[in-house]
Amino acid sequence: MLTAFAFILTLGIVVTVHEYGHFQVARWCGVKVLKFSIGFGQPLWRKKFGKDETEYVIAAIPLGGYVKMLGEDTSSDEPDVSDEDMSRALNRQSVGKRIAIVLAGPLANLLLAIFLYWILFMTGVVGIKPIVGKFVENSPVAMLNITSGEIIQEVGNQSVSSWQDVRWVLLKETLKKSDVAIQTVTPQLEIKSYQLNVTKVDFDDEKLDILEKIGFIIDMPKIAPKIGEVIKGSPAEQAGLKENDIVLELNQTKVSDWDAFVKEIKSHPEVAVTLLVKRGTQLVNLSITPEAIVEKDKKIGRIGAGFSMQQSELDKFFTTTHYSVAGAFLKAVGKTWDTATFSLKMLGNMVLGNVSWKGMSGPVTIANYAGQSANMGLKVFIGFLALISISIGVLNLLPIPVLDGGHLMYYMFEFFTGRPVSEAAMNVGQRIGVFLLACMMVLALYNDINRLITG
Repeated sequence: MLTAFAFILTLGIVVTVHEYGHFQVARWCGVKVLKFSIGFGQPLWRKKFGKDETEYVIAAIPLGGYVKMLGEDTSSDEPDVSDEDMSRALNRQSVGKRIAIVLAGPLANLLLAIFLYWILFMTGVVGIKPIVGKFVENSPVAMLNITSGEIIQEVGNQSVSSWQDVRWVLLKETLKKSDVAIQTVTPQLEIKSYQLNVTKVDFDDEKLDILEKIGFIIDMPKIAPKIGEVIKGSPAEQAGLKENDIVLELNQTKVSDWDAFVKEIKSHPEVAVTLLVKRGTQLVNLSITPEAIVEKDKKIGRIGAGFSMQQSELDKFFTTTHYSVAGAFLKAVGKTWDTATFSLKMLGNMVLGNVSWKGMSGPVTIANYAGQSANMGLKVFIGFLALISISIGVLNLLPIPVLDGGHLMYYMFEFFTGRPVSEAAMNVGQRIGVFLLACMMVLALYNDINRLITG
């Protein structure tokens, strides 16, 4: 239920912002807007507002939307145009205004991403410190002779403060198919430099994280199985689990640390387990049934309890970065730009055959990730929403007829030649665009289904 709601909310926000960009700039340019629709198919709600009697529609299929403008086409449902309104038709506007209108949708998506990242950076970004722990044998990292305990400071001459930063920079650097400079600091404060060979990284296995492909294993602290927060109404509260309880046994098997406890709970969705906990000086037996949730296409158990750990211990492994209002804005602009350009480079590499098309995702995967991010908290969901908004903005800029980028291509031709693209050429382009878009959708759905089947 949460996954479906998160998916509809994600697409609803992203599509509404995209179409509002077209809508608002069209009105600023003096174009009469006939319809503003969120979704396709059978209207669930419709109403006309404003002096232009623009029809606002919410339709049944929440996989897109559109803004219909006067003079955009010659379909039979477009009303007769009076002489007074003729000057407000889209096809009567200058090519500059039409370019502005078509660019407004993708730009609105990028501005939404900047706004969302701005909020995240101002409220503080929590990350895991990039402390080198174990690494995969015979991996590129294993060849460096890097030692456990070293903290990564720079990747590709860019400073990093968390594993999230390391992951992002490595993703960009691996596309260059050249060695990546790594700088670390040892516990003795000695600076070390390495050259990481990433030329043989296998991008075909989209299930593995880039850190795993290269060989890094994130060093996480051993957390005692001591209960911290207990969520109200959760299975943990209903079973009588209390803050500061120390879990000693699960199903009569000794629990060594928090990770082992969580692993066992995840493996028992909707299956009752017994716990032996230490509460002060007393030993208490409890029975608890983890609720089932979906994570990475698999059903797992969850009880609704967090661990308890001293702040001094957490500070050894976690870092929180705060930014000023201006600093957060600049960081948000940079993050949005980096993500958008990286998306374009990935698409280019897919076309060239350098990166597998298995990485392309469709609505099933988006819905799944939307549900997971919603489960993980508001900040994670906001970050996911920003990423989807960038993806939609970039996708619509591709020079494929039917998409905004296709219209932009026509208008740029008109701008440089002084004459519009012929109707015959546009009709052919429309057919090609529909075919290419259909191929992309089929491929994305195939990848979605394949992920569901193979896990």
